[in-house]
Amino acid sequence: MTEDEFDAFYAAAFPRLTGQLAAFTGDREEAQDVVQEAFVRAWDRRGDFLADEAPEAWIRTVAMRLAVSRWRRARRWLELVRRTPPPVSTPGPNPDHTALVAALRQLPTAQRMVIVLHHLCDVSVEQIASETGAPVGTVKARLYRGRAALAKQLTPDEADVPVRNRKESGRVG
Repeated sequence: MTEDEFDAFYAAAFPRLTGQLAAFTGDREEAQDVVQEAFVRAWDRRGDFLADEAPEAWIRTVAMRLAVSRWRRARRWLELVRRTPPPVSTPGPNPDHTALVAALRQLPTAQRMVIVLHHLCDVSVEQIASETGAPVGTVKARLYRGRAALAKQLTPDEADVPVRNRKESGRVG
């Protein structure tokens, strides 16, 4: 079967096979997927189709087998999910982590990037400079400014500390 003959065959058979597989699977999109996959597999065998004299039957068989295979995979996955108990409880984020993420979001992008790369990903200043294309001095300045900004945001203000706590810590004001 030539490419042009295959194209004509595809145009004529695809809608019919999709309808048949939709009746088989109960899902038109799934039917289109398996028929399309069967045609992809047939493309490599298009030279043998004249000898078969039943290319549509071959495509339908492949598509039905693909549909059954997908159904079995989905059923096994569902059984596995049903057997796996849900986690007892997932703890929420740590308040310190939440505060750090919120503070990082307040930083300019360049500062946030170097802080995360250096402190959370353990990337050296030289590597950061190489990856970002910024000079080493610029990376160091961004780290300094980012740390200073984070310190301001993450350190409690004296005004926020209750008076009795300031007296207990020796800070009377």
